[in-house]
Amino acid sequence: MKGNKYITILVFLFSLTCFAQQNTIALIDFIKATETKFDVKFSYANQDVEGVLITTPKTELDLNQTIYYLNSNTSLEFKSLDNRYVTVSNSTKKETICGYIYNAKDKQPLFGATISVVGKNTGVISDENGYFILENINKDNSINISYLGFKTQSLKAFSLLKQQDCNPIYLDESAETLNQIIITKFLTNGLKKLKDGSLILSTTNFGVLPGLTEPDVLQSIQVLPGIESSNESIANINVRGGTNDQNLMLWDGIKMYHSGHFFGLISAYNPNLTNQVIVTKNGTSSQYSDGVSSTINMLTKDELSGQFSGNVGANLISADAFFNIPITKKLELLISGRRAYTDAFKTPTYTNYFNRSFQDSDINTNQNIENSSTSSEFFFYDYSAKLLFDLNNNHKFRANVIGIKNNLDYAETITDNNNQRNKKASVLSQDNLGFGANWDANWSSKFNTKLSAFYSQYNVNASDLRESTNQLLQQANEVLETGIKLTSNYKLSNHLNLLSGYEFNEIGILNQTLVNAPAYERTKKDVLLKHAAFTEAEFNKNNTYFRLGVRANYFQKFDKLLIEPRLNIRQQLSTKFALKLEGEFKNQSATQIVDFQDDFLGVENRRWVLANNSSIPVSTSKQGTFGINYKQNNFYVDVTGFYKHVNGITASNQGFYNNFQYLNATGAYTANGIEFLINKTAKQYSAWMSYTYSTNNYDFESFNPSTFPNNVDIRHSVSVAGNYSILDDLELSVGANWHSGLPYTKPIEDNPTVQTGNDFFVNYDAPNAQQLPSFFRLDASLNYQPNWFNAVKTSIRIGVRNVTNQKNIINRYYKVNPDDNTAVIQINNSSLPITPNASLRISF
Repeated sequence: MKGNKYITILVFLFSLTCFAQQNTIALIDFIKATETKFDVKFSYANQDVEGVLITTPKTELDLNQTIYYLNSNTSLEFKSLDNRYVTVSNSTKKETICGYIYNAKDKQPLFGATISVVGKNTGVISDENGYFILENINKDNSINISYLGFKTQSLKAFSLLKQQDCNPIYLDESAETLNQIIITKFLTNGLKKLKDGSLILSTTNFGVLPGLTEPDVLQSIQVLPGIESSNESIANINVRGGTNDQNLMLWDGIKMYHSGHFFGLISAYNPNLTNQVIVTKNGTSSQYSDGVSSTINMLTKDELSGQFSGNVGANLISADAFFNIPITKKLELLISGRRAYTDAFKTPTYTNYFNRSFQDSDINTNQNIENSSTSSEFFFYDYSAKLLFDLNNNHKFRANVIGIKNNLDYAETITDNNNQRNKKASVLSQDNLGFGANWDANWSSKFNTKLSAFYSQYNVNASDLRESTNQLLQQANEVLETGIKLTSNYKLSNHLNLLSGYEFNEIGILNQTLVNAPAYERTKKDVLLKHAAFTEAEFNKNNTYFRLGVRANYFQKFDKLLIEPRLNIRQQLSTKFALKLEGEFKNQSATQIVDFQDDFLGVENRRWVLANNSSIPVSTSKQGTFGINYKQNNFYVDVTGFYKHVNGITASNQGFYNNFQYLNATGAYTANGIEFLINKTAKQYSAWMSYTYSTNNYDFESFNPSTFPNNVDIRHSVSVAGNYSILDDLELSVGANWHSGLPYTKPIEDNPTVQTGNDFFVNYDAPNAQQLPSFFRLDASLNYQPNWFNAVKTSIRIGVRNVTNQKNIINRYYKVNPDDNTAVIQINNSSLPITPNASLRISF
């Protein structure tokens, strides 16, 4: 019986092989048969036709029909010279292809599908009828057609050659998500809005933004209302009044603890490999935790392209490169790297960035000491790589790595009568290294799972040596986190999806300070284990979308359980109006504190600490938003009211410059307000204006007063910008940002200092009762994409930040005058002056 079973299998496989052979034929054999049948002669090179298979025509064709069939089903060009001879050659002719993209299930057109040429930065978006057209395409080009929530389809260009009627193309739905795109061009190209209110930034197709020369991941998201940096730094992105450490940052599932180069002025995430960024301010999926203010989810390219491609670029700060390397049909490697050349060559852009970054540190203040000389060397680099392996259509494996580094070497020498008297040498390094891997499995058309794991390590180390006193100060902050997550998706119906899963995280944080003379050591290391289970239902049908979820978090060390409900509802009232309602509870166990202003040379004075459930509690947040939006054609208006309450913050977490600066206390803050956005897009231009009004107040019961304005309480914020395509290859972008000044605390005028023992301190008045002058900045960018070469794409961008050279004060504090301990000195931190930059990028 067993032998008969094997014989049956062999017969079945043989039958399949025979059937396949009956439907396909080698091109060279088909040509020979055609020559005999019609008494003609084909002229070709053997290497052009060897190994090429075609499908055997189902019906009898005459000679002209045969030549047309071969042109339509191969990447070669067949041309009849007369009734006797037919030439065969590789086609160099530029073709036009078109088509209509439909949902395979209901045959409805898909508006906003992406049609791109593999290996080239060329692509279009389908219109409301699903229609697209691509010009100047080679017949042998591969075309990828993708749409969120549907499986990507790859086709050869020759199968889509423009005919009298364009081809219909049907995409199959994916079981992964129901969260469809509702706006395909939001503010600028490459920015899309999902039904759940999240924003997707696609760096590949991203348009030019004012002041930027590249699609800087974290600079770009600041065009969104409710997201801004109170001090122009990426290291301090404030989402609806929160601090930067309250933003969960994920890079391909790896939790990141570092965000910027140049200590906050440039995004640390290379946009070449990071091709999508999803920003969620509220109504977060239950599969995500931490980040009580927002979730910034950065995703890399995840589909095999099958072709070698890449790009190289440089600006006035750094140079970078990216390569997409196919290894086999199932295995592909993506690598990218970027390095500053500021340690070898200094540009005016670098000088402005350096002065802005280090203006409030030992490096900048010591430059003004008489009879002193200083030298500094700063550079940064980052690298990332991803390995893609498709076992088959149902099982995909991914592995990735990311590394980020900032390094500063500083030396200072003070001389007296040409005799060296004092030397100081300082080193500061900042690193974030991450590894991740995942296995995505489709077990059926309705059920799929994803198993992922990551490791993240963050280090900041500082060393400060004064040779005159032989004193060495060393400081270190280290974060180690590992995590594993299993999620499953079950498609209950075409409109309802059920997600559930489990996540485990272990996080350890080390803080250390060492001094050799006098001998002093402070080392503290904490470890926390967290288990979480989550589930949610996502529904999308007709005019109704909702996502309801819950997450249970258990902190093993504290025996503490937190239940977090999540809510996201959108109801379409008509073709123009829609309502949205979002809400969430979230928690966060790792936060940043500011111990002293001169920590880490005064450059990176924040350090990560871990909750201990007493002096540093687990932070929790409650958020709610309600809004209405209007959309007709390419005109969009959104009005959203929000409320956010975050509990469990510490005084040391806020970096106070007032009488509470050295006190230990826990408290909360409450932010509420309204966001308004209006956006008009067209083929040649896009213009938008956003306005945010908010109030943001602290509540510390042990302080007097207990309620006072938050350090990042920005009451009014306005952004106006627009992009205009002057020519097909030339685009201009201009924008302005204005917001009311940050609050600050001034000393008591009649008694500015107070003595405690032998020490003098600033005697501050009511906390945050004063306000800095308002902030204003005008930016502009120009993007030129000349068509110099057919095989490569060139992009030249020029950007200018702060075109009017406005001097903005972004922070103000006071310190005791070292020459008169009864007086104080006012310290103002200024924003970037007028700063030009330029970039050149070549893609192939």
